[in-house]
Amino acid sequence: MDAFDLFKKLGSGAKFDLKRFAKDAERFKVVKSQSKDSSQQLSRIRFFGTDTQEKRSPESRLSEDDCEEEREGSDEEQASGKRKRTEVDEPVKAARKKKKGDKRKSEDTEPEKSEGEGIQWMSSQDMVKDLKKKSKDKLSLKTLKQLHHEKVNQIRHQNRINVHGTDIPDPVSSFEELQKEYDLDPRVIQNIKAAGFQTPTPIQMQAIPLMMHKREILACAPTGSGKTMAFCLPLLAHLRQPLNKGFRALIISPTRELATQTHRELLKLSEGVGFRVHMINKGVNAVKKYGPKSAKKFDILVTTPNRLIYLLNQDPPAINLSGVEWLVVDESDKLFEDGKSGFREQLATIFLACSSPKIRRVLFSATFATDVEQWCKLNLDSLVSVNIGPRNSAVETVEQQLLFVGSENGKLLAMRNLIKQGFLPPVLVFVQSIDRARELFHELVYEGINVDVIHADRTQQQRDNVVSSFRSGKIWVLICTALLARGIDFKGVNLVINYDFPTSAVEYIHRIGRTGRAGHKGKAITFFTEDDKPLLRSIATVIKRAGCPVPDYMIGFEKIQRKLKRQLAKHPPRRSTIRTTPRFLFEKKLGKGKRKKRKAAAKEAKAKGEATEVISNS
Repeated sequence: MDAFDLFKKLGSGAKFDLKRFAKDAERFKVVKSQSKDSSQQLSRIRFFGTDTQEKRSPESRLSEDDCEEEREGSDEEQASGKRKRTEVDEPVKAARKKKKGDKRKSEDTEPEKSEGEGIQWMSSQDMVKDLKKKSKDKLSLKTLKQLHHEKVNQIRHQNRINVHGTDIPDPVSSFEELQKEYDLDPRVIQNIKAAGFQTPTPIQMQAIPLMMHKREILACAPTGSGKTMAFCLPLLAHLRQPLNKGFRALIISPTRELATQTHRELLKLSEGVGFRVHMINKGVNAVKKYGPKSAKKFDILVTTPNRLIYLLNQDPPAINLSGVEWLVVDESDKLFEDGKSGFREQLATIFLACSSPKIRRVLFSATFATDVEQWCKLNLDSLVSVNIGPRNSAVETVEQQLLFVGSENGKLLAMRNLIKQGFLPPVLVFVQSIDRARELFHELVYEGINVDVIHADRTQQQRDNVVSSFRSGKIWVLICTALLARGIDFKGVNLVINYDFPTSAVEYIHRIGRTGRAGHKGKAITFFTEDDKPLLRSIATVIKRAGCPVPDYMIGFEKIQRKLKRQLAKHPPRRSTIRTTPRFLFEKKLGKGKRKKRKAAAKEAKAKGEATEVISNS
C-alpha cells in the first residue's frame, strides 16, 4: 500500500475544503472512495478534488457507471424482478475487466489479518457518536460537581456560614451523617442525643468537619450557638481512647466558672468512653498530681491561664505539655487582651510549653478581634476562619431595649419599678465594678426578693455556691460584674439588666448573650444617662443590626476616636455611689464613730500615763 492509498483511507469520511486546498488536491490526485457501505449522499460528495467530465479517466467513469447500475438494478428488482443492462462503451468494459483482475490479485497476495490487527476504519457518523458520548460524560461529571457545589453553598447560605480558606470540607447536616463520614464512637453519639441535641447548630456543622480534618481554625459565632460542643466533639473523636501518655488535649478558658462548665460538658459527652478529664482546682495538690513522678493517667485538661502558669513555673515544671495534640483557646479575644484584664503573656508561655510537632491550635469566641486574626494568620498553618452571621452582632432572639434614667439615682428608681411591675426570674444584673455590686446588693436585699452578688473578691467556694444556687432557682436576681459575661451558660435566664452602661460593644454583646441561648427568647434592658453619650452610638448600632427599634438620633451621634474608646474600655467613667440613705445622716454617723474612737484613744492614753506614774513611784 503506497502513500497515496494510505492517505485516501485515512481521509475517508473527512470533509475537505477544496476551495482552500485546491492545489493540494491536484498535487495528490485524490479521487472519490468506492466503499459500498457508504450512503448515497456521501457517494455523491467529492472530498479530494473535483474532476470535470472532459478530464475524467475511464476508471472513474467505470466506478460511476457501476454505482448507477446497482441503483437501477435494485429498483427494477423490487418492481419486476428483472434486471436491465445498460450499454457501456468498449473502453469502459476493458477498464472494468482490468479492475476485476487487479482486485483478485490483491486478494490473493494480501495475507489474512486477524481481528484487532491492522487499522480499524470508522465512519464519520461513528466518530461523531463517540465524541458526543465523551462530551456527555464530561458534562455529566461537571454538572454533578456543580450541583453539589450549589447544594453546599445553599446550606451555608441558609445557616449564614461564612468560611475563608482552602480545601474546606462540606458541612454536615446531622449527627448521623457525621458518624458515617468520620466513624465516630456510637457511645458519643448516644451521649449527644441524651443531652438533648437533635441537629448540629451552624457553627457545629462547619467547625466539626474542619477539626476532623485536623485543620487550625478561628471560629466566631454568636453567644449560645453551641461553640463548646463544636470543639469538644472532635477532641473526643481524635483521641479515640484513653492512653497513659499524659495530657493530649488542653482547653484554656478566661474564668474558672467557664472552665467548670466546659469540664462538665466534656464529662457528659465522654460518659462510657473512659476519658480522664481533669481540672486544676488547687495549685499545691496539682503539683503532686501532675508532676514528673505521676503515672500520667489523664487525657484532657481544662483550666484557666494563671493556674497553669503556676504549675509551669515550678522547678522542675509540675506539668508536662509536650504531648498536647490539640490546644483550644475559648473566648480568644478576651485572652488575647493586653494589660491587667488580658492574658496575652500567659498565653505565650503556654504556647511555647506545647511543643509537640503534631499540635493543632483552635480559637473560638463570640466576638471578633482584629489582633487575634492577625496573630492567627502569622502563626497558624493553613488557617480557616469561620463566621456565623455578621461579625460582632448580637443574638436576634433577644429583645433589646435602651432606657433613659436621667441620673445615677434614676437607675435605682427604675430598678425598683421593674421589681414592682413584676418580672420572671432568673435575672442577671451587670454593674461595672465590685464596689458598685456590693452597694446595689445592700439596696436590693430589702426589696423582698432572693438576691445575691458574685465578683472576684469572693472566695472560690462562695462563688461556686452562688452559681449552683442560681442554677437551682434558689436565687432570683444575681448581681455580677464582667466576670460572668464570658461564656457562662445559665439555662433559662429570662432578663438581663445592664445597670451600668457597658464600656464597649463587645462587652454589651457578651452581657446580653447570657439570655436568649440555644434558640430560646430573652430580654435585655440597658440603663443609660447623659454621661453615657460617647458610647451610646456603638451600642445603638448593635441593637439596630439585631432588628430591634432604636431612635434615629442615637445613630446620628458622631463617632468617638479610638484613643477615647480604649480609655473608656480600660477606665470606665466614675459614677456616684448607689445609696438611698441621706448624705447628712451618713456623715453624722461617721462623726459619732470618730468621737467614739477619740474617747477610746484618750482612755488608753490615760491608762498608759497612770501605769508610768505607778512604775516611777515604785
